[in-house]
Amino acid sequence: MSSGKDFSMLKKLKKIILLTAVLSLFFTQHFVGAYEAQGPEYQRARILASVIRLDLSNLHFSHKKIDDALSKEAFSQYLKQLDGRKLLLLKEDVKKLQVYSEAIDDEMNKGSFELLYLASDILAKRVAEAEKMTSEILSADFDFSADEYYETDPEKIDFCETEKELKERWRKYLKLQVLQQYLTMQENSSKQDKELKGTGQKTEALRQAARERVQRNQNMFFSRIRERKDRENYDLFFNAITTTFDPHTEYMPPANKEDFDIGMRGTLEGIGATLKEEDGYIKVTAVVPGSPAAKQGSLHPEDIILKVGERDKEPVDITNMSVKDAVKLIRGKKGTEVKLAIKKPEGNLSVISLIRDVIKLEDSFVKGASLRNEKNGRNLGYIKIPSFYRDFEKTKNGGAGRNCTEDVLSELKKLETNNLSGLILDLRSNGGGALADAIKTAGLFIKTGPVVQVKANDGKISVLSDDDDDISFTGPIVVIVNKFSASASEILAGALQDYSRAIIIGGEHTHGKGTVQAMIDLNNFFSYHGRESGTEVKTGESLGALKLTTQKFYRITGESTQYRGVTPDIILPDRFQGLKSGEQFLDHALPWDTIKSVPYEKWTNLRIDLQKLRSNSYKRVSANQDFTDIAEQSRELLERQKKTLEPLNIDEAAKERKLLTALKAKREAKESKNKRSSEKDRDASSLSDEERRQLWLKETAEDPYVQEAISVLDDMITGNSQPAPNAVPATKFANTQAH
Repeated sequence: MSSGKDFSMLKKLKKIILLTAVLSLFFTQHFVGAYEAQGPEYQRARILASVIRLDLSNLHFSHKKIDDALSKEAFSQYLKQLDGRKLLLLKEDVKKLQVYSEAIDDEMNKGSFELLYLASDILAKRVAEAEKMTSEILSADFDFSADEYYETDPEKIDFCETEKELKERWRKYLKLQVLQQYLTMQENSSKQDKELKGTGQKTEALRQAARERVQRNQNMFFSRIRERKDRENYDLFFNAITTTFDPHTEYMPPANKEDFDIGMRGTLEGIGATLKEEDGYIKVTAVVPGSPAAKQGSLHPEDIILKVGERDKEPVDITNMSVKDAVKLIRGKKGTEVKLAIKKPEGNLSVISLIRDVIKLEDSFVKGASLRNEKNGRNLGYIKIPSFYRDFEKTKNGGAGRNCTEDVLSELKKLETNNLSGLILDLRSNGGGALADAIKTAGLFIKTGPVVQVKANDGKISVLSDDDDDISFTGPIVVIVNKFSASASEILAGALQDYSRAIIIGGEHTHGKGTVQAMIDLNNFFSYHGRESGTEVKTGESLGALKLTTQKFYRITGESTQYRGVTPDIILPDRFQGLKSGEQFLDHALPWDTIKSVPYEKWTNLRIDLQKLRSNSYKRVSANQDFTDIAEQSRELLERQKKTLEPLNIDEAAKERKLLTALKAKREAKESKNKRSSEKDRDASSLSDEERRQLWLKETAEDPYVQEAISVLDDMITGNSQPAPNAVPATKFANTQAH
């Protein structure tokens, strides 16, 4: 239990906490190395153990205790960090480590790390054995005619009992890697594999080249494990503990804190993707609006990055690589090319090329367009809100920093000159941002009233309201969301839905991130704590930061947006709906719950028959080929995700790859069917600003979700219970303008 001094300290901490809505960055590394028992890294680790032990439970929203129960959860997390794919440790190793499964809390109290030291010794031994084992296996060719499979889902397998069983697992794993490499070389030898270019090598030579490349990848993997520093191993041990509080709570070492700050400023020279490590793979969690990845259009959340390459250099396999090391490979000099070998959730493999660039905020600002429906002459407004941005630095220093709310208001004023009949707000893939702007943006469409409730870690509930009587637009509104709409975007969508101010359309639910994180600079903390404990911190040394969940969002109805997200009024087919993406799929996610509702007045200017809107939409969507295709893709993706056994028979593997390639080609053909051939052949980066604007306008007008939003708006305006003639949405657009 914390002392009075500790609580005094907590009060001081509150002064240095900056609340932000952030996307998670998860990373996993492997623990090896000889530890200097009383060296500087050990002393630093004791300090970090102290802050977690004393204060994490008090500051975190859930107030979990670091006890035996939490130790068991942390131990499970730690095992995943050590050997997530179960290719290194044996059951007997796990049993040895399990002695400490309920003692992590005790170790934190004592400032000892016996579990970490034992795990490092065991892992070092197993890595050496695995390295020898893989070399033996890859020294000979495989029998690709045998009918056998490799289970790729580590949750469906256990640790091996014996070394013989482990060697057999490695054999199948390496066989799969060689098979996939061989098939790729076979398909692309004239394009991507320098050593095979134009040589017409036979099957045997191709297989040998594939084995050699897999061997090089494995050598790099084992080298990365051996080269881990003690500091990294301590830090990841702590994150096994912090992430048991919830998936958004983590210790961020100095390098990772710096990456976080760079990403928030939007000045990263790279591709513009947020990554996390999961089961040994580097997975995309978000694509930054306006980034090279967003502009190129082939990289999406839940994609797995398998390899990273540059120009004619051999690509580097980043399986089992930490996020930090993977990012080092992906980043590079502005204007240079990086190639990513990616695996889509449905299973197909592809290589995409991106030009590194500075991610400029200008490319991720609010955009508006005036859409004229020639069928009935109505002018409708469209506003895309990619994130709820706000320049905190300029605002803090007394300047007029740019923000999302003012940009939305500016677009509204421009659109209103066309005598708008209705408005579409597009929040798809909006990952959140500044809470203030979600509230202020909601305030543009309602009278004064509550927008969201926030419950703090001390149990106090605050009601955050719009206090401005002005309403910037009084007409009907449709809001489009998807599975990647999160945090602040869920607050805006939820508030407009609760007030009956807008109809929400999209997939089955939004992301479900209804929590607030605080960033604590640990140097500020330890300037106090170090003196109290007698532990010194080196002058000038950065200790990183602690990012932890301190608050939870609730709608004005009392329902949390956490875990469940926002359910649209009208549910549309969504290609990504089957993905295991969202808060409910994250380990240790905080649960959905409710608090008391607060008084508010619903919007009554426009009475809507929701059942009629749903019925009309269903008829249109059922007859719309675009949505039929999307629904089919969603089903295919769901089925592919269920299939975790990969064939090791070359004929079966080739047949499956051919099927996936055909499905991919079919989907891409449908997605680009309305694009002019000149647009297909031109790199988006070569377009002028005006050409890019016109391309965006065309794509917006042809977007089936925007088209359906227009039809829903028409129903809201006319009150018409009948679908449009021939069940064709009102999608003829002319005189399209952008702002």
